[in-house]
Amino acid sequence: MLTKPVVVAASVLAIGGVTYTLYQHDYVQPLPATKTRQQIRAERKRWQKIEERKEKVALDNAKRLSELPYGGDKQISTEAELNAWGSFSEKFAVISNLTNIQWGQTIADYILPEWAVTLPEYISKLQKELSMAPGSLADEIWQEAHDSMANPEIEKEARVRVSEDLCDEEKEFLARRREKTRIALAKYLGLPDEEVHPDDVPVIAFSGSGGGLRALVAGAGSMLATKEDGLFDCVTYTAGVSGSCWMQTMYHTSVGNCNPAKMIDHLKARIGTHIAYPPVALAALNQAPTNKYLLSGFVEKLKGDPNAEVGLVDVYGLLLAARLLVPKGEIGVNENDLKISHQRENLKNGDHPMPIYTAIRHEIPILEKASDEEIEADHPSEQTKEKAKQEAWFQWFEITPYEMFCEEFSAGIPTWAIGRKFEHGHDLPHNEDGLRVPELRLPLLLGVFGSAFCATLAHCYREIKPMVKGIAGFSSLEDMIEDRNDDLSKVHPINPASLPNFAYKMEGMLPETTPESIYKSTHLQLMDAGMSNNLPIYPLLRPGRDVDILVAFDHSADVKHDNWLAVADGYAKQRGIKGWPIGVGWPKESDPVETTTAQLDSAQAQTTEEADAKIEEARADQIEHLKDVADNKKEAITESSEDTGDLGYCTVWVGTTEERSADSGEVKSKAVKDDWQLTQPDAGIAVVYFPYLKNPKVEGVDPQVSDYMSTWNFVYKPEDVDNVVKLARANFDEGKEQTRRCVRAVYERKKRIREEKEAEARKERWRRKMRMGVVGRKGDGDLFV
Repeated sequence: MLTKPVVVAASVLAIGGVTYTLYQHDYVQPLPATKTRQQIRAERKRWQKIEERKEKVALDNAKRLSELPYGGDKQISTEAELNAWGSFSEKFAVISNLTNIQWGQTIADYILPEWAVTLPEYISKLQKELSMAPGSLADEIWQEAHDSMANPEIEKEARVRVSEDLCDEEKEFLARRREKTRIALAKYLGLPDEEVHPDDVPVIAFSGSGGGLRALVAGAGSMLATKEDGLFDCVTYTAGVSGSCWMQTMYHTSVGNCNPAKMIDHLKARIGTHIAYPPVALAALNQAPTNKYLLSGFVEKLKGDPNAEVGLVDVYGLLLAARLLVPKGEIGVNENDLKISHQRENLKNGDHPMPIYTAIRHEIPILEKASDEEIEADHPSEQTKEKAKQEAWFQWFEITPYEMFCEEFSAGIPTWAIGRKFEHGHDLPHNEDGLRVPELRLPLLLGVFGSAFCATLAHCYREIKPMVKGIAGFSSLEDMIEDRNDDLSKVHPINPASLPNFAYKMEGMLPETTPESIYKSTHLQLMDAGMSNNLPIYPLLRPGRDVDILVAFDHSADVKHDNWLAVADGYAKQRGIKGWPIGVGWPKESDPVETTTAQLDSAQAQTTEEADAKIEEARADQIEHLKDVADNKKEAITESSEDTGDLGYCTVWVGTTEERSADSGEVKSKAVKDDWQLTQPDAGIAVVYFPYLKNPKVEGVDPQVSDYMSTWNFVYKPEDVDNVVKLARANFDEGKEQTRRCVRAVYERKKRIREEKEAEARKERWRRKMRMGVVGRKGDGDLFV
């Protein structure tokens, strides 16, 4: 017979086991902590305040509703004209009236598509939902914008942080991520966990290019391949331009759930329909709960900023979000997907790489070039405009889950403060209650990140160039365009998106590199960063991030001719960044005949004495060259052989941290042939480059020929997605072992440097003990360690 203690013990174990199992599966949750009466009263007052605030907003909306032009021929009032919402309402009313035109049935059958019949109904319904009438969707959204329970950031004050350092939140993330990458690196390289020291772990960053849906789908394929290989888990940063920003967004939202395979399944289900196909797009904007999910940022921007400009980029962002951030079935949307700051949740334990989103501002320095009279008259002359265009440049802005930052200003704001107005480095409340507007939402930012159509005419031409090369007369057209390239690189046919400028009125508070115009502009006009560089290299070279290995996946339209890696040379020189490999990227095309002729002319001697001198000089150069090869074990590669060569599926370069004198000239970095080059003490940043090339292992798929891979294509059938992903995975397979060797070599270099420093420190401590006369005395020596 069982004794009572045994029965009690068995019962406790059984109940405990069942409770633990249920708890692990979320069937049992702990009771909420008991609240004090004071806490309960405070919470009740907070809810009452929120409800009063919502009621006040509703009354205000009802009052303003009469001013908006929804009454047929009623004209908009002067007051409504002065704000962004009134302007939008007037324009929307015009569109609504156009769709209500009664077409004869015979005419309609001939010239209108079938879906056009439902257009008036969709537009009319959407107009009512955006009317701000009590109970309308817009009214509900704007009331919720004042709810601090739904948007906690509206009660927070924000200041512009002026510093070249990383923000504290990112530094904390790096500490957490290092431990995760240490374990992942040990697994990736086949080493015991305990042997890998945290200081030896290379900081690896992924750089994803722009290229619309091609970059999104191919980037997801590359991410999946690196995830399967174990490399992705070793990565600290991912950075994207255009379509790669969309990819990062999907990874960190519920549609991707930090799973590349799930992202690809989602894409196959969602991008088979064009983002602008009216029946689908309008259905998404009219169907609950998707309509609120998509339109909330739109309403908040218009209502929260009276001077906001809403244009094509904002509408484009809504359409993108309707395809990319809405799951199949269009019902299971997740509110947490709408804000970049919410992606901190994925980073809080260091489990995933930190995403860096990019955008640029085109600075055309009109104010700096204008005379005092022109500034006062606010009318610069044509000569001033021309001079300003010649000195225009791009300013890079990065957005992470922690901060929006511009390195040129050395200034940034918390990500949750994007969208609110700033003056003199402080944010401004939206209303008398001291509340701010909610964080600018992702549907609008998706449009900014991928607004390639806001590019200059020169950039647009580069995108379509690969598709029109075969057209008769193309060469003469190309010559004409190239002759006007400088002019075309300053013209934006479509206005970029705008958002409040956090550097407004900050004269004297920012570095001298900040242009004067930034202090005068209430809004920033931001666009696709691919216009400056289609690879997001600059944010990854920012001091403090200390990237050791940059893995670049280039899915650009014409990878061989744009050479985006080489564009970073100027940035590295300007910022004084040590270790960047100079002159990397695709070799420049050259004419062998012209090269040979120039070399022969240079070697031609006019006299016997000159000929003898040239021979002696050549012998001396050859002896010195062979000596260098023998001493450094370097492969003897001639400059011309590399210039006329070509890159494969994977190429590795490494820079140097060696100081060079001003008269030593610029030494271009060579592609790494032997791993020992990566282990040298003065080795700098390693760049691993994966261009998106055709591969015989994936038949019938060619990025330069396949029509669906155009940057401007927005329809990918499931089989198209499969083909793009297969090619990305096949190309990574070609270079994955070379990449692994690169990572191992950099790890060994960092390990050796650390061990040498530790050995030197031990010697120094021993010398100090010798000087103090405590060597060999037990206990005393510990005081000096």
